[in-house]
Amino acid sequence: MADVENDPWIFSTQSLPSDSRLMATMANGYLGTRVYGEVLHVNGIYNGPVGDCHRANVPSPLDVRLRIKKEEITDQRFSLDVKTGTFCHTVQCSTFTATQQLFAHRLHRHLLVNRITLRASSPVTVNLEVNFKAESQDLDLQGGPDYCNAKYIYGSTLTPEVSSCPLKTVHMIYTPVPQSLTLTTEQEKTWVFLTVVSETEKDVKERFDQGLSLADEGRLFSSHAEAWAQLWEGSRIAVEGSLVLQQAVIGCLYYILSSLPPLGSDEHFNGISPGGLSNGQHNEDYWGHVFWDQDTWIYPNILLFYPEMARHILKYRIRTLEGALHNAEEQGYKGAKFPWESALTGYEVCPEEIYGDQEIHINGDVLMIFRQYYYMTKDVDFFALSGGWDVVSSIADYWCSRAVWSEEEQSYHIKGVMPPDEYHSDVNNSVYTNALARISLNFSMDLAKDLQQPFPEIWNEIANKIKVPFDPKNNYHPEFDDYQLGDQVKQADVVLLGYPLLFAMSPEHRRNDLQIYEAVTDPDGPAMTWSMFAIGYMELKETKMAEQQLKKCFANITDPFKIWTENTDGSGAVNFLTGMGGFLQAILFGYTGFRITEKCLAFDPTFTDDVTAFSITGVCYLANKIDFTFSKDLTTVELTSVLDSQKYPLVIAFDDFTPSIPLCMGKPVSFTTKVGWIQMKTS
Repeated sequence: MADVENDPWIFSTQSLPSDSRLMATMANGYLGTRVYGEVLHVNGIYNGPVGDCHRANVPSPLDVRLRIKKEEITDQRFSLDVKTGTFCHTVQCSTFTATQQLFAHRLHRHLLVNRITLRASSPVTVNLEVNFKAESQDLDLQGGPDYCNAKYIYGSTLTPEVSSCPLKTVHMIYTPVPQSLTLTTEQEKTWVFLTVVSETEKDVKERFDQGLSLADEGRLFSSHAEAWAQLWEGSRIAVEGSLVLQQAVIGCLYYILSSLPPLGSDEHFNGISPGGLSNGQHNEDYWGHVFWDQDTWIYPNILLFYPEMARHILKYRIRTLEGALHNAEEQGYKGAKFPWESALTGYEVCPEEIYGDQEIHINGDVLMIFRQYYYMTKDVDFFALSGGWDVVSSIADYWCSRAVWSEEEQSYHIKGVMPPDEYHSDVNNSVYTNALARISLNFSMDLAKDLQQPFPEIWNEIANKIKVPFDPKNNYHPEFDDYQLGDQVKQADVVLLGYPLLFAMSPEHRRNDLQIYEAVTDPDGPAMTWSMFAIGYMELKETKMAEQQLKKCFANITDPFKIWTENTDGSGAVNFLTGMGGFLQAILFGYTGFRITEKCLAFDPTFTDDVTAFSITGVCYLANKIDFTFSKDLTTVELTSVLDSQKYPLVIAFDDFTPSIPLCMGKPVSFTTKVGWIQMKTS
């Protein structure tokens, strides 16, 4: 058995975790399951009305294990190969080797694969444990006629999210797995068991035929691995550091990419939940709902590499705008109020009313991803023709409807909210919420001018006069009106002003915010918090503090498969993509200093004692693909592809002069400088 102990791309163990929640997950943006899990989930398939809405459990034919007597085993290994998105169980015995390979096909996203290979010099039989039962508490499943020697089941969800939302149908064709496999005369044989899931009978049969063809051509695994290779080629983070750090970085990016559709997919995508597509059943992992976690914590990492994938998330918010308009109207306000917890329709599905009513910063979180996308792509057509403007303008209208004038303070207030710090509710003027409202309104006006759209003067009035709390005596931002210094907070809140909001403040105020809130933030709070403190200290070049904060994140990473838990004690959501997203941002926006602004993608690298060099491959900015290599002595920027050099000529500016780099279509340009700070921007 090959030595994989020091391979950062392979997470390997000789025994599985005792807690099944910490098993490796397999997903491809449409289907997701835990390895050896009883159920799988389908993106966009929920069961239950509003507060009881959850991902529908679909029985998984992949719940199959090799069952070999312990005394026969000389060696065995369970491995997750993130380079190819494949889980493998290999068992070596004195007379034979058995290998099981599982994967959610990266290119053909309706397809799950279970392959078992036996190698032996003499006949051998291997027993299998097959736990599949064609039943679900969320679907009215029934059997149909066999198709191509495979089993066919279908059914629909039991209860819609809201009355206007139709029931969702699920159709599955799967190859039945026997209780044992026997190798007779051959020295090696592979059995392939396919599972295909879709929403119509016609589609599921066509996709099963496609899977059979790939298997017959011997391309089932190679086409899957090639699709992963394409993804990794366009998005690579290489850090010179410990194996633990390397695997943490690679694992985070792998699990986040697994939650997204394949490149080139035009199918509807219904968002990313905190526990990913493999989790989210009833009463677990936030029931598979979509929160600000998707927008604030996960999305920026995707946008940096794949604007095409980022658009899937924007389109999800556009499709759910009707529900958001309904939510605002139900609360008595204008515009759109995106739900704190969202599923298929955009109606509020949070089981606890207080969060849905008060955690309105979600509106600004949603607007931020549209703003970041516009700055990174200048994709005017998306906003003019595909619904982006409707979302942005509706959010602006909501803020104006929600703000009230204070005659006493001569400013606009937003009252009765819950900030990101959920230990406090019904507060007035959450600094994070109000800052987002100002940013939302300013961007809405700028975008309106670019699109030549009229906008009401009240947008400008409130943007200029909304209160953003600041304490001049202590030189810091109180979390909200009447916040008392020393009060404990749940998670990153005020520190988000500096990043990702890029709210203007002095280094002194930024440092004070970090120090004051670090001291009172619950050490057992959710995993993404400390990455934001790390970014803040990197921004200030306080590398010792940054390193200390980032190391706190590792308490949430579990071995052997680098599954993140929401809290350090293992409680909360798993596989916690939110924590992964925050951690990746500490790498992609902390160490690099990347900042997405209206006029440029700026960067200002920082190094800690344990990270002295790193490279970021495949950053996509204004239709240019760019690779960055950073070390303490040298920064290299290489333009690897140019999609439209005439539309977006690239300029690199540094120090006191700005040399232009002429771009020729299809001819990569490399630029190296010893200058420590560089900007990239449009000319």
